[in-house]
Amino acid sequence: MTIFSRIINGEIPCYKIAESENCFAFLDINPMVRGHVLVIPKREVDYLFDLTDQELSDLQLFAKKIAVAQKKVIPCQRVGQAVLGMEVPHAHIHLIPMQTEKDMLFSNPKLKLSEQEFQQIASDIRAAL
Repeated sequence: MTIFSRIINGEIPCYKIAESENCFAFLDINPMVRGHVLVIPKREVDYLFDLTDQELSDLQLFAKKIAVAQKKVIPCQRVGQAVLGMEVPHAHIHLIPMQTEKDMLFSNPKLKLSEQEFQQIASDIRAAL
C-alpha cells in the first residue's frame, strides 16, 4: 500500500482539499510554492496512463475544479500541471500556482510552512470550491 493510499484511508494525516468518489486532493507537504496540491485517483495505480479512460477523465476534471479554486485564492498567473510520478508509485498530478515557469522547476528549494499556514491555505482553497 502506498503512502497516498494510506492518506486516503485516513491512516496518515493530510491537509485535505477535496474528495470525490474516485479522486482525492491534498496539499503537498513539501510544496514548491504556496498552494501546491496533489490530485490522485483513489484506486492505487502506479502509472497515470494505466488508469482507465474514465478514471483519467474523472481525475482531470476533478483537478480542473481544484485549479480553478487555487487560482481564486493563491496569487498567480495560472496553475500549472505536472505529472512526474517517480517519487511515489501511485499516479498523481501536481497542481502548482505559478507566477513564472520557474515555479514549476522541481529542483527549486521546497517551502517550509507552519501547520497554521498549511491549514489556512487548505481552508482557503476549500472555501473557493
